[in-house]
Amino acid sequence: MRHSLPIAPQFYVTAPQPCPYLEGRIERKLFTALQGENATQLNDALSRQGFRRSQNVLYRPSCADCNACMSARIRVADFKPTRSQKRVIKRNADLTRRATAPWATEEQFDLFRLYLETRHADGGMADMDIFEFAAMVEETPIRSRVIEYTAEDPEGNEDILKAVCLTDVLEDGVSMVYSFFDPDREKLSPGTWLILDHIEIARNAGLPYVYLGYWVHGSPKMDYKAKFPALEVHRKGVWERLENPDKFRPAETHPLSTDPIAEQVAQLSLPDAMAQNDI
Repeated sequence: MRHSLPIAPQFYVTAPQPCPYLEGRIERKLFTALQGENATQLNDALSRQGFRRSQNVLYRPSCADCNACMSARIRVADFKPTRSQKRVIKRNADLTRRATAPWATEEQFDLFRLYLETRHADGGMADMDIFEFAAMVEETPIRSRVIEYTAEDPEGNEDILKAVCLTDVLEDGVSMVYSFFDPDREKLSPGTWLILDHIEIARNAGLPYVYLGYWVHGSPKMDYKAKFPALEVHRKGVWERLENPDKFRPAETHPLSTDPIAEQVAQLSLPDAMAQNDI
């Protein structure tokens, strides 16, 4: 029998660039490719360690001078909606959910463009064309779904697409990769509604968590996540309950406050299938 070298993912770091969440900060990311027959196991393992998926890449913040970004997830079994969230549920009762395969459509892209032009005209996705949008939706090596939300057309024609979420199905939950909605519904809190509905999706599937991406203390764009009960964040290698957001205020950092990349990678727990491979 011939033995190969251990098959393990290779990790890299992005070049420093301006942080999209905190003014005056610089961000960089630790990332690896998501591919091959063990892609699902790798995605599950690294998602539990604070990584997120973007197409066929897994990444996690690895900033030299800041530790504000923390992966966030909701514990489904412990979640109880607040009064305001119950009102959001009622306000969006006209929406109908439809889960489909990860396939991009022109209708989705039109809503995506409208969403960006209204809310994120100067963001990193502002120049995305339909081909890049299709890649974002369709290039996934794991189990993913496009969840569409439609409302009945007052004129009785076909239902109108109002919101979309690209969702990954993990071993221990669902991960909201990217979502967008009709800006005309902004007063109805559609972003909050999408999270609330994903909690129901996870509960019905018997999955314990809803992964929300990153929560950033002090970022107006991310404050809404802290309003969800039963939220926990990944910090220093463990998941902690976010009962008092101010306790997670980023501390002053210095050159020795962040582990070197090699040490960060060495601390990761990889699937057994990627630790050794015999052929």
